[in-house]
Amino acid sequence: MVSSNDQHVDILIIGAGLSGIGAACHLQTECPEKSYMILESREKMGGTWDLFRYPGIRSDSDMFTLGYSFRPWKEAKSIADGPSILRYIQETAAEYAIEEHVVYSKRVTKASWSTEDHLWKVEVLDTKTHHTQQVSCRFLYANTGYYRYDEGYTPDFQDRDAFQGEFIHPQIWPREFEAEGKEIIVIGSGATAVTIVPALAQAASHVTLLQRSPTYIFSAPYTDTTADRLRKFLPPMAAYRVIRFKNILRGSFTYQLCRRAPELVKGMFKKNIEKQLPENYDVDTHFTPTYNPWDQRVCLDPSASLFRSISKGSVTMVTDHIERFDATGIVLQSGTHLDADVIVSATGLNLQVLGGIELEVDGTHVELSETVSYKGLMFCGVPNLAFTVGYTNASWTLKADLVANYVCRLLDAMDDKGATQVIAQAPDPSMKVETVFDLDAGYVRRSAGQVPLQGAKRPWRLAQNYPLDYMDLKHGSLPTTLVFS
Repeated sequence: MVSSNDQHVDILIIGAGLSGIGAACHLQTECPEKSYMILESREKMGGTWDLFRYPGIRSDSDMFTLGYSFRPWKEAKSIADGPSILRYIQETAAEYAIEEHVVYSKRVTKASWSTEDHLWKVEVLDTKTHHTQQVSCRFLYANTGYYRYDEGYTPDFQDRDAFQGEFIHPQIWPREFEAEGKEIIVIGSGATAVTIVPALAQAASHVTLLQRSPTYIFSAPYTDTTADRLRKFLPPMAAYRVIRFKNILRGSFTYQLCRRAPELVKGMFKKNIEKQLPENYDVDTHFTPTYNPWDQRVCLDPSASLFRSISKGSVTMVTDHIERFDATGIVLQSGTHLDADVIVSATGLNLQVLGGIELEVDGTHVELSETVSYKGLMFCGVPNLAFTVGYTNASWTLKADLVANYVCRLLDAMDDKGATQVIAQAPDPSMKVETVFDLDAGYVRRSAGQVPLQGAKRPWRLAQNYPLDYMDLKHGSLPTTLVFS
């Protein structure tokens, strides 16, 4: 295991989750002469897939696109459980000998670029000893995800302390929790709630899913029958590429259809749900959102687990607002009282860019909320730094793979030009800018003024379009808006 005491590397990767491990694999393959280190603030690799331990934890995207482009997903389920995804990350790291480059329990707190020295000076806090160390690098590559790992978001519920049962946020799930025989309320309507409710319903006395407003939910099988057939006749990598391509096209088509014909898609969602629920169920109240599909993320319900739980009577949907908590549960604005032994607040994440790292360029603080992103992977005016943010309308890893490939192209271009610095130019000040996340989700609204901006057109705008990004980031020329020096 390497030590990070006053070390220097060519590339410093921050984060050993799905993106960070993938980035390291790309570097080893495409830039084998470069030295690198991965700093991970937690004690294990895996990021999200090691952090979240709540019942039913799974992917919300198919593993043929959430998996790495260079390593086939070979398990039977297309929608995979959390432990299987974590194992896939760990096995990839072992296959590519990434583990020896990872240093755990090291949180990056500050990174300062020096034009004079042509490098980043990075302050690193040892989370066990609380000592601060320094690592220098030529290029900083942040794979820190998009939310705070140490805490989730919980609204300020009135009289929450009055509740005498157990109150849990899914991001910090109790290891010894037992649902058997308990009345449980799950607050929320996003992917976490849709995942956790049917899992809890298998053992709980009853589960109530309490939401302020509905979200779009679509049911699909855990397995991909086309993938199963192809894997019988094609070599693993060939089959993987075909399935991946098929799923990318299907996802892109579905997203474009949602944006261009929202009323048609609304009807499709409603018909899909009505088929899964008892006759005359109130779909309009509980499953018909007021916004258009993909204004917020669409939730997946594999094999209709949630809908089947509702049909069996083990789950009840309630659409209402919370008035207050009391000793035995929740009082709603309608006056209804919901009894509970346990309340689970599946109320979302706290958005965080770069893991909360403080940035400086030549002694000047960089305010990320005032910085325009470039191709969704660099900050204008900040040298030798790339970051990974996945798609909101497709699998995270699709974008992460393209970012890693682009970073390798940048590093090669710097070598070819004899450059020690690459910097993305900012757009014309007259260009309209907005927050880099284009979803109307609660965690995005709460983070207004804390996240980077994007411009009105490329290359300062995130396309949210994998085919377009594939041609640009992997095969397009490096534009003049990048300055090598």
